[in-house]
Amino acid sequence: MSQVLHTPPPTQVPAGDDLAALAARHGLTVSGARPSLPEYVRQLWARRHFITAFATAKLTAQYSQAKLGQVWQVMTPLLNAAVYYFIFGVLLGTKHNVPDYVPFLVTGVFIWTFTQSSIMAGTRAIAGNLGLVRALHFPRAALPISFALQQLQQLLFSMAALVVILLCFGVPVAASWLLALPALVLQFVFNAGVSMIMARMGAKTPDIAQLMPFVLRTWMYVSGVMWSIDKLTKKDHLPHVVTVLLETNPAAVYIDLMRYALIDSFHAHQLPPHVWATAVGWALLAGVGGFIYFWKAEETYGRG
Repeated sequence: MSQVLHTPPPTQVPAGDDLAALAARHGLTVSGARPSLPEYVRQLWARRHFITAFATAKLTAQYSQAKLGQVWQVMTPLLNAAVYYFIFGVLLGTKHNVPDYVPFLVTGVFIWTFTQSSIMAGTRAIAGNLGLVRALHFPRAALPISFALQQLQQLLFSMAALVVILLCFGVPVAASWLLALPALVLQFVFNAGVSMIMARMGAKTPDIAQLMPFVLRTWMYVSGVMWSIDKLTKKDHLPHVVTVLLETNPAAVYIDLMRYALIDSFHAHQLPPHVWATAVGWALLAGVGGFIYFWKAEETYGRG
């Protein structure tokens, strides 16, 4: 007597379009799907407390293993300024052409360090925090923004030392110091925007983080941190396009604005034409453009 085994017919797997229709019919959505831009902004604003707390925690932990602790927040840019003073001010004689050279130099170093550190931290914002990105659901833009905020907090600590240096070198307190506030706000928006651009690029190609120190060092040398762009551009040997590029360089623009606000010997005629409009333009271009550029790749962060 033989026994016939009846094998059930194979289950039909719905096609891709059928699966999408089935998911939509039951109210299912793609996990980690990119929200609309207004919704993304709303989600980011809802997590503003996380952004500030994350930035503060990273700042506190940054020098936790060093014996001097948070003192290095001020010592690092000061030591850099001392090295630049010896090389450019003493050996190359730059200080003879610039009034109040020490305040001029220290202000440039502090403001440049803010931009440099924000961009470097932003480049590693996604690639260096994959565990957090993959474990929790939150707008990924919170990471590069929080790193830029961390560097702003560090700059504010350094500004206390900068004020002491200004006073020690005879720079008087003036009402123009209040201009430092809008200048810092514009620079923060610019830094955060560039950080988001670099965060997306660094998430896709982590090797960019190894290249950025060389790019940033070159950028620093053409941004007038150690020398006066105004003195150089007044010479006739420079092509006009080079003069325009030097004067509209965003890093140089924010450095010049801070020098104009804090140093009484740095006058308005040393600023590039329409400097405030240029500063606002760079902040909007980098801030809004960088935010949209980062948002467009929201679904890809932490994948693969």
